[in-house]
Amino acid sequence: MQSANPATFSPEDFIWKGLTLTDSAAKQIINLAAGDPEIKGLKLGVKTSGCAGFGYTMDMAKEPAADDLVFSHNGALLFVPLQAMPYIDGTEVDFVREGLNQIFKFNNPKAQHACGCGESFGVE
Repeated sequence: MQSANPATFSPEDFIWKGLTLTDSAAKQIINLAAGDPEIKGLKLGVKTSGCAGFGYTMDMAKEPAADDLVFSHNGALLFVPLQAMPYIDGTEVDFVREGLNQIFKFNNPKAQHACGCGESFGVE
């Protein structure tokens, strides 16, 4: 459903594909939350950052905010603010080893370009 004013964008007006978690990402979220019984999951957001425009944010979360969408897999919870969905809808969240590093990796179909260091992404 579109807003009455075509110049106004509202995330509530769209049907989202959602986000998916791999088994590895779900396991890591559960591991991170295991250290604090108040932590219910991980919150994934987007902020203005880097040379490509946007960066991902991840924080431990005790509860979802009123405007968060909640995605789950194998008992792991991922909270995503509705306002972030236009930038990350359809993203697969993975947790991978790259050499000695272990990181969350975002396979985002909306990311049209990334900066050279891989810390930020842009959308068209």
